[in-house]
Amino acid sequence: MGHNGGVANLKNALIALLAPLPSILFYLSFLHHGTLAEDDFLSPLWMWCYNHPLLLANVLFFINVNLLFWIIGLIQSNHWMIDPYWTVIPVLLVHYYATHPLAQYNALRSKIVILLTWVWSTRLSHNYFRREKWQWGAREDWRFSDMRHQYGKNWWWVSFFSVYLSQQVFLIGVCLPFYVVHSINEPWNLWDVVATVICLSGIVVAYFADTQLHSFVSRNEKVKELGKPVVVNLDKGLWRYSRHPNYFGEQLWWWGLVVFGWNLGCGWIFVGALINSMCLAYVTMLVEKRMLNQDYRAEAYRQYQKTTSVWIPWFKSSPKGGKDKNS
Repeated sequence: MGHNGGVANLKNALIALLAPLPSILFYLSFLHHGTLAEDDFLSPLWMWCYNHPLLLANVLFFINVNLLFWIIGLIQSNHWMIDPYWTVIPVLLVHYYATHPLAQYNALRSKIVILLTWVWSTRLSHNYFRREKWQWGAREDWRFSDMRHQYGKNWWWVSFFSVYLSQQVFLIGVCLPFYVVHSINEPWNLWDVVATVICLSGIVVAYFADTQLHSFVSRNEKVKELGKPVVVNLDKGLWRYSRHPNYFGEQLWWWGLVVFGWNLGCGWIFVGALINSMCLAYVTMLVEKRMLNQDYRAEAYRQYQKTTSVWIPWFKSSPKGGKDKNS
């Protein structure tokens, strides 16, 4: 990384670290006043924040992420920042719901969910920066870049909806279990254990899948530098049994959180995980289409599609149908 690259990296890191401060400072100010909710002199603003924790989370997200991140993205002509914050916002939300003055919860359940969220976030953040070669904002998600070319001069306003407002629906939705866990105080039980096991399994599967993918890409980069032919398709490890084991692990994580909420009598929160799963199904189609558009790997990937499960790890199938005896 050259001098200019190092300066840009430092600048983007600083921007990313300062970006959530408006919401954090506002919330800390509210906590200072919100504990006095019984006080007749509490201002209407603080009273509203006190009575509407879920709405307040959405307002802060809209102003701080949708508007501020969008403006930063327009200035930089690069909407990179929402990617690393996908791993940070759930951590902020779980602590927000846990510390809100109206919060009531089982202490063990809360601690477990918060710990799991930190483990999930650390794993995903590590994978993001490892993939980006430890740079901040070097590039934006390829899907956003494709849409930038697709929408041309209209991208500046389309990006607000497609990059940011949609993320509010997904992130607030999948994080609804955090709200439920910190709104209902019921004793820890067997279903909490089940939910914990599912969440941990998702984190572990996603970690190994992403690590295997990173190793595959890194090896190919080294081989390419030597002028040798690359391996066109990853079908080893977890990738032998699933075309997208990393996505499968991620889904296990979010649906494990749903079990926490379902156990507390709020099964309706599955809607957030369902919307996220539907979105990931669409992303899966985009990724596979991208693979098939690369001539050097298209034929191998078609064969891979015929023999390998999409998400859920399963035995190899023969191209003509049926289980492969060599699996």
